[in-house]
Amino acid sequence: MVLLVVDAQDMIVTNQLFQYEIFVNNMKQLIHLARTKGIEIIYVRHDDGFELTKGVKGFEIFEQFAPMNEEKIFDKHVNSAFRDTGLLEYLRSKNEDTIMITGLQTDYCIDATIKCGFEHGFEVVVPAYCNTTVDNEYMTAEQSYKYYNENMWNSRYSRCVSFDQACDLF
Repeated sequence: MVLLVVDAQDMIVTNQLFQYEIFVNNMKQLIHLARTKGIEIIYVRHDDGFELTKGVKGFEIFEQFAPMNEEKIFDKHVNSAFRDTGLLEYLRSKNEDTIMITGLQTDYCIDATIKCGFEHGFEVVVPAYCNTTVDNEYMTAEQSYKYYNENMWNSRYSRCVSFDQACDLF
């Protein structure tokens, strides 16, 4: 199993996110536990070529989740962490079959990454309150979170588990 941290970048990890404090606390605990248990952590950064791009303040991984030592970072230019990033090839080279997916934003890059991970044959695990989003023009952040985590992904594209269950998987 690997822990995939998607788009947890300074510019977008803000207190406008649904359940911001719970998200930050859960992520810090999960990252710490993964490191303690020897679970590989892989980071993905979104580079849109405009506001959120290399060299711009806020592009780097949120300081409280920052990569250590040799932890891998892949950059992407579309919603899916798998498209043209090298992530798929890297995971296949390691014979990895299970990915725990966390990060931002529930209704954009997390959704795409979960569905693409499923399409590529990975077992996808989604821990509760380790992904989040902001309000959009159709749903509040809470509605988006619940729609995807409780209705869309579980038993279709992933196994959505409680935070404690996720920790036990390490």
